[in-house]
Amino acid sequence: MPLYTVLPFIAWLLTIALAPLLFEHFWERNRNKALLSGLFALPVFYYLITHQMQKELILSAEEYFSFIVLLGSLFVVSGGILVEGDIRATPRNNSLLFIIGAILSNFIGTTGASMVLIRPLLKINSQRTRIVHIPVFFIFIVSNLGGCLTPLGDPPVFLGFLKGVPFFWTLSLLPMWLLNLSVVLGAFYLIDSYNYRLEPESALKRDKEEIDPVKVSGKRNTWFLLGIISAVFMPTPAREIVMIAMTVMSLRLTPQHCRVKNSFSFGPINEVAILFAGIFVTMIPALIILKERGAELGITQPWQFFWVTGTLSSFLDNAPTYLTDLSLAQGMAAKDPSMMREVVGIPNVYLRAISAGAVFMGANTYIGNGPNFMVKTISEASGVKMPSFFGYIVYSLLILIPVFILDTLLFF
Repeated sequence: MPLYTVLPFIAWLLTIALAPLLFEHFWERNRNKALLSGLFALPVFYYLITHQMQKELILSAEEYFSFIVLLGSLFVVSGGILVEGDIRATPRNNSLLFIIGAILSNFIGTTGASMVLIRPLLKINSQRTRIVHIPVFFIFIVSNLGGCLTPLGDPPVFLGFLKGVPFFWTLSLLPMWLLNLSVVLGAFYLIDSYNYRLEPESALKRDKEEIDPVKVSGKRNTWFLLGIISAVFMPTPAREIVMIAMTVMSLRLTPQHCRVKNSFSFGPINEVAILFAGIFVTMIPALIILKERGAELGITQPWQFFWVTGTLSSFLDNAPTYLTDLSLAQGMAAKDPSMMREVVGIPNVYLRAISAGAVFMGANTYIGNGPNFMVKTISEASGVKMPSFFGYIVYSLLILIPVFILDTLLFF
């Protein structure tokens, strides 16, 4: 494919990054986002149709549908779980919530864990005035870094499971998981402690006074979450049918006050669906070019796979990126008789590099992983002024990139 076919994709990413800064009021309406999403997708759609590439378009549409059904079902069901009460918003308590979220993300996915915990976290910290960093680190830890230990944690490793990677193989990422979690959580604790000390006395007094016992309502949604998790192991379209059924039952059977007190609305998931519709169409040429000409990049070492997979996962959907780089590694191994074939035709270290790059570096941008944008929009709806697209990248450059460099030195 000609290189110019990636221009709509680049333009759409720049629009997502710059429009909230330059055209704030225009960008607030999802209808305007949908108009632009369709505008950028249209030339790629036309090119694929006129060049007999309907198969690629249909495959991307199927992946998009599965992606949105999974995110949407977890969003709706978790939105029916109401965690009430308030504990002190200390750095220690926030860190404990992050640890719980990182562990939970391996069982109900990064999306499920993010949706269950982000609202209680914001409520706990609602009395404080300096909390912009808290949702950012929540995205780092709960929405991304946490979900690498099981195939349930993140779509890329789940696709690896479907391609033949043993279910418990992902536990081999435990040393990296512990290192990354420890370093990023340590950085959060220091930053949160600094901001906590700068809080006005009135905010800290309110935080101490407004303590309520923690209680959970809408517990039946845990059964619907289990249904969604079970559906992950089913083939398409049974998987999506079950997830949609769990969503409908959650909407019908959850007490209305649970969603009202959660300030639940479909706005965040609608925004994600609109933005990623344009991404899934415009990214098709970029993925095809990578498959066709990836060998020309000279990617042969594990550390190269780690960074290439991670960099692409920061801006492309990390699931197809994972599959593309896995195919690239398998093709390279097939041509090298001396290379060990430990799992799915490649050495373990290569698969670890691809898996870690796809899961961990999805935290680098708001669009690197589905939950990222959802956490951003929920936080903004709660009154937190989140960093801009580039402002968030500054956080990731300062906090995450040094951690990934450390991963490279120690593991690849």
